[in-house]
Parts: sequence; structure tokens; C-alpha cells
Amino acid sequence: MITGDKVLVEDLLSYIIDYGLSRGADYVEARYHRNYSETIFSRNGEVLGIGREDKEGIGIRVIVNGALGFTSTNKLNRESIREALERIIEQTRNTGKLMKEPIEFAEARLGRARYEALIKKSFDSISLDEKVDLHREWWNTFSKTPREAKAAVLAVQYIESIEEKIVVNSDGAYIVSRVPRIGLFYNLVLNHPQKGSIQRWEQLGASGGIEWLDTWDLSKKLEEETKTYEKVLLEAVKPPTEKIDVVVGSEIVGLIVHESCGHPSEADRILGREAAQAGKSFIKKGMIGEKIGSEYATVIDDPTIPGSYGFYLYDDEGVPARPRYLYKDGLINEHLHNRWTAKIYGVESNASARAMDYESEPIIRMANTYFKPGDYSFEELIEDIKYGVYMKSYMEWNIDDERWSQRYVGLEAYLIENGRLKNMVRNPVLEITTKSFYSSIDAVGKELRFYAGTCGKGEPAQGVPVWFGGPDVRLRNIRLGGG
Repeated sequence: MITGDKVLVEDLLSYIIDYGLSRGADYVEARYHRNYSETIFSRNGEVLGIGREDKEGIGIRVIVNGALGFTSTNKLNRESIREALERIIEQTRNTGKLMKEPIEFAEARLGRARYEALIKKSFDSISLDEKVDLHREWWNTFSKTPREAKAAVLAVQYIESIEEKIVVNSDGAYIVSRVPRIGLFYNLVLNHPQKGSIQRWEQLGASGGIEWLDTWDLSKKLEEETKTYEKVLLEAVKPPTEKIDVVVGSEIVGLIVHESCGHPSEADRILGREAAQAGKSFIKKGMIGEKIGSEYATVIDDPTIPGSYGFYLYDDEGVPARPRYLYKDGLINEHLHNRWTAKIYGVESNASARAMDYESEPIIRMANTYFKPGDYSFEELIEDIKYGVYMKSYMEWNIDDERWSQRYVGLEAYLIENGRLKNMVRNPVLEITTKSFYSSIDAVGKELRFYAGTCGKGEPAQGVPVWFGGPDVRLRNIRLGGG
């Protein structure tokens, strides 16, 4: 990696640290950040666009007089860097005069390392024409599968990306990373003249290469899902109105833990930083150790999972990543921290600082959040349910800004009668509070599944890749609504 004036990026980052300190900054952080991506978008097999984006620059943070400042530039030369540094240091120095409480970073064991996500089949192992042909294949599969309904729309976005970073700071961090990722977004719509329409939107994503296309096998997935959704459209019955037992599928469980554990566990959100942006948190400072659910309720956020969409080994402050046990055995156990919130709480940072691109500041983010698996097979989860519902997937959801009251509308769902799956159920609605969900769990499946997402947060908004997941879980004595 070389800048426009032939200065190595590593040398330029070292210059930022040295010059920032010489101008009176107490802390200086420099992050070279490049995001390269290629995208193919199609509708009903016809390619609507092929695009490439190459975005690189340097993000800089400084602490001066107890205030934290951030700036960025895509002009990678010393003159532009010096001007940006002078400007942000002066602005931050002036802001420091208004600070009621100075911003400080907690001590941390910072890394000096290089790493990259493994890739088995490179992006160029198949040609652009072959990738375009895949879109036609997916449409052909989808369009020929329905028997009574009409295959109305299949929109697919295919994305390859590479994220490269060099993180250096005045406390000694030096991290070089490269993470290739691959992703698919698809939206399918089925229509029937008497029964109406049904649609499914899903995102697939992972770190790695073309090998994931074989793992996902979208043609097979589309064929199976289209048959299922046509059956929902034509045959599904209304959900029960009385209180019943409910088995919540791993896809919904993953979304629930992301929204009702991951987001409210962000320490900056707990402290009010997100109040005017993404919302608040029902968790307040001092609630560590409070009961949130049954003994089965353990939620983990782990950036280090190989192949995961949210994979990283060091965060953007140079702190080594580890699994974070947000809820543990039914208790609120720890929050997601960067070095600033860790200082306020008197703990060590657990490496949750991440930025979307060079123009964005590192903020507290989730990575791969999941409900800890148990030891039940699916058959054991349903075998003693006389009458209930299995909600396998969702079509829509919402949650309040404190992450307490939430609502999930099922897409693929089944009646359970005497321990067996029976008729399909149309759009059962699970409306429940966070504590009621985790407290109602009395059995947890053993099969852990992950689902990809792009998590939004911040102002300006940042979207970062994440996985969320879990096993199927069983809830007792729940009243479902109807969509």
C-alpha cells in the first residue's frame, strides 16, 4: 500500500502519531481503512447493474484537554494530514474548555499483530460472466417452482468486498488486518389471484470467498423455500388464540438476542450517547448481576468466530477480541465496551470499538451475537407439547427504543399437536417483553445456526456486518396474536 507521494502508509500513520503528540494531544489514533467491493444486482434474472467501489482514507482521533475529536481524509500525503491534524487538535482543545467530565481511556493490553480472514476460493476463481449466469440460474429455479402461485419477483444483490485496515495509536497498538467478505441479498414475491401475495427477504453473508456460494446453494434454497411459501399462501390457518407453548426458531431467536440483548448492552447507549439517534436502553448503569431470565438465558457476542460475517481479532482501538457474555445463566453479566466506557465503568475494554469506513469514528458495535445452545433435539423440544406453535422464520418485526417491548410476525410456522408438526399457521405474532421472553424459556435446542445482517447505528449512520443466531428455544404459556 503506497500513498500518492510514494510514502508508505505505515510511515504516514507513524507521522500522524508523532506530529499529533508534538502539537499537544494527549492521545492520537490513526486508522488507514480501505473498503473495496464489487456488486451485481438483478431482477428476475436480468442484470440491472454491475458496480465497483474503492474507498480508502485515514481516520484520526485525538484527546486534547479531556475532549475527544475525530476527523478523516482521503488525501494521503503529509501536507493534507498535517492540515487535518492542526484543525482537529485546535477544535478539540476548544471543546475541552466546555467538558464537565474529561474523556479518558482505560488501560488496555493492546496488540501488535497482523491477521486476515481465510479464503478457500478467491473471488476471481469464477468469471464475471459466470457470476451473471448464476443470477439467471436462480431466477429460472424460482420461476419454475410454484405450482399454483405465480413467481412475481426475485431481486438478488451479490456483493464481494475486501476490508483492509492498519490501526496505530500512541498507546502502542499496531494492527494490520485484511478481511474478505461475500454476501447475497434476495427478495422473492409470490402472487395468487385469490390468496394474495407473500414475500421473503433474506441476507446471507460470511468472511471468506466463493466457497460460500457452494455452502449456501441458493438454487436449492430457493426451490425449497418457494415450495414452502406457496404452501403458506395457499393452506395456512389462523394461529390459536388461547395460551399455548411456542417453539421459537433459531432465525427469530437470533434476531431477538441481537435486538433485546446486543443493542441494550452497548455501554455508550446505556450512558445515553445514542438517545437522540438509535434510542435508549432498558439497562442502566449498576444493573450488572440483575436477573433478566431463566437459567437457560445465556447470550454471547464473539467476533473471533472463523468465517463469520462480523469477524475480527482486534478492534479499531487495538484491543484483542474475545467472547463477551452479555447475559449469563439468566443474569445481566457484562456490557459491550470501548476504552472510554470501560474507564467509566472501571473495567477493561472488551474490544467492541468498530468503524464502518475511514470517514466514520469507531463506536461500540456487536459482531456475532447468539443464544448459547442447550442439549435438546428438535424432537425433544416438541414431544410433550399437546397443542402449540413452531415459529421457524419471520417476515417483519419491531421493537421500542429501549429494547424492552417487541413484536415478531412469523412467516413459516406450524401447529404442534401431540408432539408432531401439523398444519401451517399464517403469520402468528409473538408480542413480548424482553424479560418475559428470556424468563419463559424452559428448554434450549442444541443446533446453533447463524444468520447474516447489516447492523445500523450512529449519527452519521454506520452499517457493519454481523451474524446473529442461536438454537430453537421453547417458551411455555404464551398467547400469540394474528398477523
